[in-house]
Amino acid sequence: MRRGSVVQLVLLGMLFGAAAAAVALLVPWLPDPASKQADRIDFVFWFVTTICIAIFALVAAVIVYALLKFRARADDDSDGPPVHGHTGLEIVWTAVPAALVTAISIVSAIVLAQNDHLPSASAAGGRQDPLKPLVVDVTAQQFAWLFTYPGFDKVTSSTLRLPLRVPVHLRLQAKDVIHSFWVPQFGQKQDAVPGLTTKLVITPTRLGTFPVICTELCGLGHALMRSEAIVMSTAKFDAWVKQQRGGGQAGGGGGGGASGNAIFTSNCCDGCHTFKPANATGKVGPDLDKLPEEARGAGQPLEQFIRESIVKPDAYVEPGYQKGVMPATFASLPKDQLDALITFLEGSK
Repeated sequence: MRRGSVVQLVLLGMLFGAAAAAVALLVPWLPDPASKQADRIDFVFWFVTTICIAIFALVAAVIVYALLKFRARADDDSDGPPVHGHTGLEIVWTAVPAALVTAISIVSAIVLAQNDHLPSASAAGGRQDPLKPLVVDVTAQQFAWLFTYPGFDKVTSSTLRLPLRVPVHLRLQAKDVIHSFWVPQFGQKQDAVPGLTTKLVITPTRLGTFPVICTELCGLGHALMRSEAIVMSTAKFDAWVKQQRGGGQAGGGGGGGASGNAIFTSNCCDGCHTFKPANATGKVGPDLDKLPEEARGAGQPLEQFIRESIVKPDAYVEPGYQKGVMPATFASLPKDQLDALITFLEGSK
């Protein structure tokens, strides 16, 4: 091949490579990473993207060069010259893709292993003392998330709160159907399967509030199964835990207020409903602060209306909401828990 042809191919390759690189770099394909695991996943993404850009530039340059230099005349209907295989070229175009695929496999395997590894200790927030990984039990159910911190007297919350730069071991379970936990900025997702405990390791690296999304179709309320992951400094996280341990969650009126509040939270009611006595701000289901008005609309006494709404959620559905969104699984609550929950909801009016 003449030197001029090589120069033309190189220039074409640089042109197509620059165009592809511009598309890759200027379009925000991925969210800004907020964890060590997301940083590693992004590295794999850009490693593969770089290889793809190089291959695209080479192939596009050869195709365009061939179209320009070897295009047959419009009136040329003759057969092309017989060409035999080129052993060296065939070896190259077999060996190079094999090497690239192997490199991608090795890098991906290393990243998967690192992301699945739970460090034994980590320095966080500038503190010199090593911190053990934080364990959080994640419970998914239609259509809400519940986060329990077993190392802190089983503090529970409908919002995932994490200290900055501390490794977190998420243990995921589902009460009803398959759900899938995903925070886009953390870069990983994991299914929550009934009867199984799956795990996810996350080390937050950026302060902020990020969406928690269910990515497994789990019923009519799937699109609204949302929560938040709040990454805070270690000091603020410790203060939040202390507040929760000290009864920071609002109690309710009536005899079963305190236990009813705990039952309300542990069953993820705060993930779907707004209810001021429990500091709940969910938007999936009706506003429970308006229970007396809703009971009058249904033509029932308040206590009876609350009980029926829990055990038979489709018997009366507030206008503007769909049937089938609230599962009927709460009918299986033990009687003492159900009574305490009803007392909490009724007594807080």
